[in-house]
Amino acid sequence: MSEWRRIRSIGVERPNQIYFFEYDEAPPDHGQFRVETMYTGLSAGTELTFYKGTNPYLHSQWDEQFGIFNQGRPTFNLPMPFLGYMEVGRVIESRTPEVAEGQILAMNYGHKSGHVANPMYELFVPIPDELDPVLGIYIHQMGPICANGLLHAAADMVGANVRDLGDGVRGRNILVMGAGVIGLLTALLARFHGAANVAIADRDPKRLAAAQGVGLTAIDENQIEAWRYCKEHWHHGGNDRGADFVFQCRAQSASLATAFRSLRPQGTVIDLAFYQDGANDVRLGEEFHHNGLSLRCAQINRVPRGLSFAWTRRRLADETLKMLIEYGSAIRKHMITDIVPFNDAPQLFADLAGRQRNIIQAVFSL
Repeated sequence: MSEWRRIRSIGVERPNQIYFFEYDEAPPDHGQFRVETMYTGLSAGTELTFYKGTNPYLHSQWDEQFGIFNQGRPTFNLPMPFLGYMEVGRVIESRTPEVAEGQILAMNYGHKSGHVANPMYELFVPIPDELDPVLGIYIHQMGPICANGLLHAAADMVGANVRDLGDGVRGRNILVMGAGVIGLLTALLARFHGAANVAIADRDPKRLAAAQGVGLTAIDENQIEAWRYCKEHWHHGGNDRGADFVFQCRAQSASLATAFRSLRPQGTVIDLAFYQDGANDVRLGEEFHHNGLSLRCAQINRVPRGLSFAWTRRRLADETLKMLIEYGSAIRKHMITDIVPFNDAPQLFADLAGRQRNIIQAVFSL
């Protein structure tokens, strides 16, 4: 067996303070394998909520049994030694026939320099040779988040009889609100699965350029309101205008309000956003009520009811991999904007929190 080794992880010591947590890791036991980290992707939207101390888990107790937050008692306390869920690791030691030394795997174990994994309990996906390994950050978690959004659209159309992710978007007009990582990947999945038209709305020039770079129709909200674009371009006869589905991927309640305005009558918003400040801009007595609209929350830990047996996390990861093979070179060129040394994590978090740096996807490299 190999030796013990020292592992370093990126954590939050206190609000607005990143630190490196260290611990000693035992060699892999029988049936396990050990990886060294190549890349670990930053989920900026989620991780900054822990960094800035705004995440509800830091202020409220999550009641698993009743599915509610109870105020006044935190679920998690600082310091938090681990963050992250988008890792790519190379196998350096294996004591299981399921994994070969030298393989490069997409995994989820946090921003750590390495990890010992047990195949019985942890999902891992081999990254094929034709794919740039850095794109593996999207396979385990981030891509499945977006694929689950399409799955909810499919369930909205055909119920439990979903055969593939295109059942909701194929041949339909799709608007995506927000050209961040979630929005761009969701839009590409919709395009990959046969949507008639896919438009993505944002105000940030860098994100709009990335959307165009990966081949999407970009709506510059500085020039035209997203709802107006949809109602003027997608006319179904009579007063039936707008998008069939809107994927709401921007954590702003004003964006949700725009999503409702952009839909055709009886259309559906698939919501992948995380609203920390409530939804004061949403007026349920306006478009939502008068056009008979629907809102579905697509959260990665919950696939649509009745589909959990067929649509596992592994299947969603496999769907992500197919899309990445198709569009990987464009994603690598236009979406992964910053590759940062692992040791520079504290400065990157500070820059992002202070709005001193504009990224789309940052990746820590080791």
